[in-house]
Amino acid sequence: MTPEGAYRPAPIELYRGPGVHVTSEMFTVAGRRFPVSELTDLQTARGPHDRLTVRAVIVTATGLAVIGAALGYAGGLYRLSAQAYLMLGVAAFVPLLLAVIGNRLRPPAYELWGRYDGTAQLLFSSDHERQFGQVTRALLRAREAGRLGQFGDPLASAGWDRGEPS
Repeated sequence: MTPEGAYRPAPIELYRGPGVHVTSEMFTVAGRRFPVSELTDLQTARGPHDRLTVRAVIVTATGLAVIGAALGYAGGLYRLSAQAYLMLGVAAFVPLLLAVIGNRLRPPAYELWGRYDGTAQLLFSSDHERQFGQVTRALLRAREAGRLGQFGDPLASAGWDRGEPS
Protein backbone atom coordinates (compact mmCIF):
# COMPACT_ATOMS: atom_id res chain seq x y z
CA MET A 1 0.00 0.00 0.00
CA THR A 2 3.01 2.28 0.08
CA PRO A 3 3.80 4.19 -3.09
CA GLU A 4 6.58 2.84 -5.26
CA GLY A 5 9.98 3.84 -3.90
CA ALA A 6 8.63 4.94 -0.49
CA TYR A 7 10.59 3.84 2.55
CA ARG A 8 8.99 0.95 4.39
CA PRO A 9 10.76 -0.27 7.53
CA ALA A 10 11.51 -3.96 7.87
CA PRO A 11 9.24 -5.88 10.27
CA ILE A 12 10.57 -6.00 13.81
CA GLU A 13 10.72 -9.36 15.53
CA LEU A 14 8.92 -9.18 18.88
CA TYR A 15 8.82 -12.85 19.90
CA ARG A 16 10.19 -16.11 18.58
CA GLY A 17 9.53 -19.40 20.27
CA PRO A 18 8.77 -23.01 19.37
CA GLY A 19 6.03 -22.83 16.73
CA VAL A 20 5.30 -19.14 17.40
CA HIS A 21 6.69 -16.05 15.70
CA VAL A 22 5.44 -12.50 16.24
CA THR A 23 6.68 -9.58 14.16
CA SER A 24 5.35 -6.06 13.83
CA GLU A 25 3.40 -7.21 10.75
CA MET A 26 2.71 -10.95 11.05
CA PHE A 27 1.60 -13.42 13.74
CA THR A 28 2.58 -17.01 12.89
CA VAL A 29 1.45 -19.99 14.98
CA ALA A 30 2.01 -23.62 13.97
CA GLY A 31 2.26 -22.67 10.29
CA ARG A 32 -0.85 -20.46 10.30
CA ARG A 33 -0.13 -16.83 9.40
CA PHE A 34 -2.24 -13.87 10.49
CA PRO A 35 -1.52 -10.28 9.42
CA VAL A 36 -1.47 -8.30 12.68
CA SER A 37 -3.44 -5.44 11.11
CA GLU A 38 -6.36 -7.81 10.38
CA LEU A 39 -6.69 -9.20 13.92
CA THR A 40 -9.40 -7.61 16.07
CA ASP A 41 -11.22 -8.26 19.36
CA LEU A 42 -8.29 -10.04 21.03
CA GLN A 43 -9.40 -11.78 24.21
CA THR A 44 -7.75 -14.14 26.66
CA ALA A 45 -9.53 -17.09 28.25
CA ARG A 46 -8.88 -20.35 30.02
CA GLY A 47 -9.63 -23.62 28.30
CA PRO A 48 -11.78 -26.42 29.70
CA HIS A 49 -10.72 -28.46 32.71
CA ASP A 50 -9.02 -31.79 32.11
CA ARG A 51 -11.59 -34.44 31.12
CA LEU A 52 -10.02 -37.14 33.30
CA THR A 53 -10.20 -34.92 36.38
CA VAL A 54 -13.84 -34.00 35.72
CA ARG A 55 -14.79 -37.65 35.21
CA ALA A 56 -12.96 -38.77 38.36
CA VAL A 57 -14.75 -36.13 40.45
CA ILE A 58 -18.16 -37.04 38.99
CA VAL A 59 -17.68 -40.79 39.47
CA THR A 60 -16.41 -40.38 43.04
CA ALA A 61 -19.19 -37.97 44.06
CA THR A 62 -21.84 -40.21 42.48
CA GLY A 63 -20.43 -43.28 44.22
CA LEU A 64 -20.48 -41.54 47.60
CA ALA A 65 -24.03 -40.30 47.03
CA VAL A 66 -25.19 -43.83 46.13
CA ILE A 67 -23.53 -45.27 49.26
CA GLY A 68 -25.12 -42.58 51.44
CA ALA A 69 -28.56 -43.13 49.88
CA ALA A 70 -28.27 -46.92 50.24
CA LEU A 71 -27.34 -46.62 53.91
CA GLY A 72 -30.16 -44.14 54.49
CA TYR A 73 -32.83 -46.35 52.87
CA ALA A 74 -31.58 -49.52 54.53
CA GLY A 75 -31.61 -47.86 57.94
CA GLY A 76 -27.92 -48.61 58.35
CA LEU A 77 -27.08 -45.06 59.39
CA TYR A 78 -28.40 -45.70 62.89
CA ARG A 79 -26.24 -48.78 63.37
CA LEU A 80 -22.94 -47.18 62.29
CA SER A 81 -20.17 -46.54 64.78
CA ALA A 82 -18.45 -43.19 65.32
CA GLN A 83 -15.46 -44.36 63.26
CA ALA A 84 -17.76 -45.18 60.33
CA TYR A 85 -19.29 -41.70 60.46
CA LEU A 86 -15.79 -40.24 60.55
CA MET A 87 -14.81 -42.30 57.49
CA LEU A 88 -17.95 -41.15 55.61
CA GLY A 89 -17.12 -37.54 56.47
CA VAL A 90 -13.54 -37.94 55.23
CA ALA A 91 -14.76 -39.72 52.08
CA ALA A 92 -17.02 -36.75 51.31
CA PHE A 93 -13.88 -34.64 50.75
CA VAL A 94 -12.39 -37.07 48.20
CA PRO A 95 -14.07 -35.40 45.18
CA LEU A 96 -12.84 -32.00 46.34
CA LEU A 97 -9.32 -33.37 46.81
CA LEU A 98 -9.39 -34.96 43.34
CA ALA A 99 -10.52 -31.66 41.81
CA VAL A 100 -7.74 -29.68 43.50
CA ILE A 101 -5.00 -32.17 42.62
CA GLY A 102 -6.24 -32.56 39.02
CA ASN A 103 -6.40 -28.80 38.53
CA ARG A 104 -2.88 -28.44 39.93
CA LEU A 105 -1.31 -31.21 37.86
CA ARG A 106 -3.22 -30.53 34.63
CA PRO A 107 -4.43 -26.91 34.67
CA PRO A 108 -6.67 -25.52 31.93
CA ALA A 109 -4.77 -24.09 28.97
CA TYR A 110 -4.39 -20.36 28.42
CA GLU A 111 -6.10 -19.32 25.20
CA LEU A 112 -5.87 -16.24 22.98
CA TRP A 113 -8.95 -15.64 20.85
CA GLY A 114 -9.40 -13.04 18.15
CA ARG A 115 -11.50 -12.11 15.18
CA TYR A 116 -9.92 -12.80 11.78
CA ASP A 117 -11.77 -12.69 8.46
CA GLY A 118 -14.98 -11.94 10.33
CA THR A 119 -14.96 -15.07 12.51
CA ALA A 120 -13.80 -15.65 16.07
CA GLN A 121 -10.82 -18.00 16.05
CA LEU A 122 -8.52 -19.58 18.59
CA LEU A 123 -5.24 -17.92 17.67
CA PHE A 124 -2.92 -19.39 20.30
CA SER A 125 -3.10 -21.83 23.21
CA SER A 126 -0.46 -22.76 25.77
CA ASP A 127 -0.18 -24.63 29.06
CA HIS A 128 2.67 -22.35 30.13
CA GLU A 129 1.56 -19.06 31.64
CA ARG A 130 4.89 -17.34 31.00
CA GLN A 131 5.02 -18.20 27.30
CA PHE A 132 1.37 -17.21 26.91
CA GLY A 133 2.04 -13.84 28.52
CA GLN A 134 5.07 -13.19 26.31
CA VAL A 135 3.20 -14.03 23.10
CA THR A 136 0.17 -11.98 24.12
CA ARG A 137 2.29 -8.94 25.01
CA ALA A 138 4.24 -9.21 21.76
CA LEU A 139 1.04 -9.34 19.73
CA LEU A 140 -0.40 -6.34 21.59
CA ARG A 141 2.81 -4.40 20.97
CA ALA A 142 2.64 -5.29 17.27
CA ARG A 143 -0.94 -4.01 17.08
CA GLU A 144 0.01 -0.79 18.85
CA ALA A 145 2.94 -0.30 16.49
CA GLY A 146 0.66 -0.70 13.49
CA ARG A 147 -1.85 1.73 14.91
CA LEU A 148 0.75 4.33 15.91
CA GLY A 149 2.91 4.06 12.81
CA GLN A 150 5.61 1.49 13.57
CA PHE A 151 8.30 1.50 16.22
CA GLY A 152 10.57 4.46 16.71
CA ASP A 153 12.63 6.05 19.41
CA PRO A 154 10.43 6.92 22.35
CA LEU A 155 10.13 10.67 22.78
CA ALA A 156 11.44 10.44 26.33
CA SER A 157 14.73 8.87 25.16
CA ALA A 158 15.43 11.26 22.29
CA GLY A 159 18.76 12.98 22.84
CA TRP A 160 19.66 11.11 26.03
CA ASP A 161 22.12 8.84 24.24
CA ARG A 162 24.35 11.87 23.79
CA GLY A 163 24.04 12.80 27.48
CA GLU A 164 21.78 15.77 26.92
CA PRO A 165 18.03 16.11 26.91
CA SER A 166 16.46 17.34 23.70
